[in-house]
Amino acid sequence: MQNNEPIKMVILDDYQNFFKKKQLHLRLPPFIQLSILNEHVNNEKDFIEKVRDYQIIVGIRERTPFPKAILDNLPNLKLLITTGSRNASFDLDAATLNNIVVSGTSGSGEGPVDLTWGLIISLLRGIHTEDKLTRDGRWGTVVGPSLNGKTLGLLGLGHIGKLVAKVGIAFGMNVIAWSQNLTQQIAKQHGVKFVDKQTLCSESDILSIHSKLSDRTRGIIGSKEIALMKTSSYIINTSRGPIIEESALINALNQKKISGAAIDTFDIEPLPTNHPLLKTPNTLITPHIGYVTEEAYEAYIEGIIENISAFFNHNPKRVLNPEVLKVFFSK
Repeated sequence: MQNNEPIKMVILDDYQNFFKKKQLHLRLPPFIQLSILNEHVNNEKDFIEKVRDYQIIVGIRERTPFPKAILDNLPNLKLLITTGSRNASFDLDAATLNNIVVSGTSGSGEGPVDLTWGLIISLLRGIHTEDKLTRDGRWGTVVGPSLNGKTLGLLGLGHIGKLVAKVGIAFGMNVIAWSQNLTQQIAKQHGVKFVDKQTLCSESDILSIHSKLSDRTRGIIGSKEIALMKTSSYIINTSRGPIIEESALINALNQKKISGAAIDTFDIEPLPTNHPLLKTPNTLITPHIGYVTEEAYEAYIEGIIENISAFFNHNPKRVLNPEVLKVFFSK
């Protein structure tokens, strides 16, 4: 692959300039020519044109998807790295057909727990609102509810959901949960009450989403489910935008059928500047930063370096499309 020519590598969507500040190029093999892009390229044709000469591409989580239509048009791409251990927006079958090795990295996966509670507390107590109004000369405007004694509903009780539940219990909350795979026994082991989906929606003062996006969970919280909720309730989503029907959520907030929503993930990212959520009342919006922690990013860097070294030593690591290795090792 080298042939004494530099290997062109690019890191995409480095919004926070983290990789640039870390001077990653100093830790890469000398034959690699590194570029780092900060701005997201949304147009598929423009994106293909921008990256078609690169042999190594690093995607930061799902910020830029790699469907078949893109992978089929990147003839120079040999190694595609995603930060994290999986990436639902990468078409692994298409990568395999194009003889592209896709590798993941390790990470630090507890960031969404911190953000979930930051969003909950700020949304209910109006911290973000009070900060702005205080700077504008208005002193004391929000009277918000306490968490103690309230019901925290969790859609999903996986690794993140369990940690969120633990904090809720520490706050003196009643914690309930439902998902398609959850059992009463698992919930009980973590001090959580297992309920059905209808009860989850109708009893939750705060409904927090902690489920993976799949065909089964897409749109699982829609107008029917939101209609079951209390007018005093709140929705928190730090998982994936499409789990909630966006239009149903916007309508409910505009009509004051629920009290508010804090959202970190969206159907389209980055969020367009004319998106209706930006003008929807009683919302707290963050730019998909649940996983954006120093610890996670440091782990990503180590994984990227390891993956590149292993690739050029003909022993790729953390390969997400292992079928491609038959071709890789046959060369």
